[in-house]
Amino acid sequence: MAKTKQKQSARASAARIIAEVLQQHRSLNGVLTKTLIMLPENERSLCQQLSYGVLRWQPQLQAIADQLLKKRLKKKDGDISALLLCGLYQLRAMRVPEHAAISETVNACKTLGKQWATGLINASLRNYQREKVTLESSALQQDSAKYAHPTWLIERFKLDWPDLWQALLNANNQQPPMMLRINQQHGSREHYLQQLQQANITAEALKQASHGVLLETPCDVYQLPGFEQGEVSVQDGAAQLVVDLLDIKTNQRILDACAAPGGKTCHILETQPNNDVIALDIDPNRLQQIKQNTDRLNLNATLIAADAGNVSLWWNGQKFDRILIDAPCSGTGVIRRHPDIKVLRRPEDIANLVEKQQQLLENLWPLLNTDGLLVYTTCSALKQENEQQIMDFLKRHPEAQEQPATDPPASRATIGYQRLPGDDNMDGFYYVCLRHR
Repeated sequence: MAKTKQKQSARASAARIIAEVLQQHRSLNGVLTKTLIMLPENERSLCQQLSYGVLRWQPQLQAIADQLLKKRLKKKDGDISALLLCGLYQLRAMRVPEHAAISETVNACKTLGKQWATGLINASLRNYQREKVTLESSALQQDSAKYAHPTWLIERFKLDWPDLWQALLNANNQQPPMMLRINQQHGSREHYLQQLQQANITAEALKQASHGVLLETPCDVYQLPGFEQGEVSVQDGAAQLVVDLLDIKTNQRILDACAAPGGKTCHILETQPNNDVIALDIDPNRLQQIKQNTDRLNLNATLIAADAGNVSLWWNGQKFDRILIDAPCSGTGVIRRHPDIKVLRRPEDIANLVEKQQQLLENLWPLLNTDGLLVYTTCSALKQENEQQIMDFLKRHPEAQEQPATDPPASRATIGYQRLPGDDNMDGFYYVCLRHR
């Protein structure tokens, strides 16, 4: 009986998800996907809202919770700690009536099998109601709570973007819009906008991305006309701008080196379906996501599960005309889509990622034909992973030269182009195109 209740409580499920992310450093998307399957459809939206919302504002919520509790709960009660954050988030940011937010959050203690916590959660949430102004004011004295980011990351942003760091942090805390990429092999963007209008879905063309569409309100992908038939894919406008830099022609051999989940692989093939495209990813499970996408879009790529940097294990000796390195990175440009990055990323991770990026550049560069193009991109807002990485590479490789963009995808950096989170309502991305002279 307890198991059935667990499956049917959005708040208890959200508390478990948040506790797993905070304590076990699991990916929010991974844990949420497994959990939503177990919930009735009418509970899924609330569970998702709470999970994303609490992790987006966790430093702020925790600063308030710390004042409400005499001492932090034990690790084994991480689900109750997370449940308190869920209750605070409902009272602060959701349209749930306050009495329902409190009573249902208290009831979730029983669903979690922790009846003893009902009084604690009830008292804490009612104290918040009474002392809201004082508690909020005190919590916001700390920068980490005020900006809802870990202190180390705030300091990095201040260092890299002394005039823009506050706007960057605020952009990271916004809910992201839903953008689409129209499959140019199926028809024009104008025609698809008409289909959306007929389906009563309000949308507009993205000015910066020639096949991009911005939805007024996010919706389930299966509500989108022609989604299952491959007419459209979900992809942020900033990611759509990457493929334009490759300047794809016919009869080319193209490598997408870190390809999962396959959005850019598919965009490459939509541009020129008959090219020879190799899509690599180190994770065989994530490679299946690429296969699902190419199947839905009726596209063909050669998929290989391998470490792109370990060339001897997968390369057949034939060079490429184009190489895309969508490098593993800190993800600091897509925090609004993945708020768990604030919890999962550590300052020491950056140096390790920079080393991986450097290895990919060094090992894949020799695979490029003379006069070929290599595009390096990240979804990071940190200069160490972006322009500094490329400046160091160019010092080591005099035969490499930046190929300036005819239509720049973002603001000019020292080398390449940097889009910060929220610029044109898009994600944060870095782009550079290098030609092998």
